[in-house]
Amino acid sequence: MRHPGPYVGMVLPRCKRGRVAAASPADYMRGMSETETSAPLLPILIYPDSTLRKAARPITPADADEVRRLVPSMFATMYKAPGIGLAANQIGSLLRVIVVDVAPKEEPHPLALINPEIIAKSSETATQEEGCLSIPDQYAEVTRPARVKVRYQDMQGARKEIEADGLLAACLQHEIDHLNGVLFVDYLSALKRNMLLRKLAKAMREQQAR
Repeated sequence: MRHPGPYVGMVLPRCKRGRVAAASPADYMRGMSETETSAPLLPILIYPDSTLRKAARPITPADADEVRRLVPSMFATMYKAPGIGLAANQIGSLLRVIVVDVAPKEEPHPLALINPEIIAKSSETATQEEGCLSIPDQYAEVTRPARVKVRYQDMQGARKEIEADGLLAACLQHEIDHLNGVLFVDYLSALKRNMLLRKLAKAMREQQAR
């Protein structure tokens, strides 16, 4: 997920970071940034690549080596983009893993979630402008549940839960959608979706012509 254009590079409010259950802090790779990892960058797939519409499969213990290789590169790619979330589908891997970090750049808080699933959501909704690294430079307002609880596994395989609101809640829902082949434009009316995708297609043609 890309943070809406007007806020790229700005410090995000601390209250938007969400809450991790006290009994299970998510500390994986805390403090890592693009300048602190030598992990190779990965190409981000751009709509309408068909992989973006495929559902990712659950990760099993047999995938451990691949996940350990993949996750650092996902973080490096996300930070470089720059973005605040990235799903494995977006870099061509159909494994159920996402990475997110909605914290200020000065206080990174990387979080990797394996086999994430939303187990509770609020009836209250919130509308935020969203963007996507796979639909570059296109933004639209999306309405989602304001709060969610997500169950996932960390890099050691431990089961954890995170309760989130604000930007983190939107980001988690956006990235988990990716794992199911769903894009933020699917929440728009047909008219708005078609207009946005036509703008993307035009921008991509112009870029290729340069």
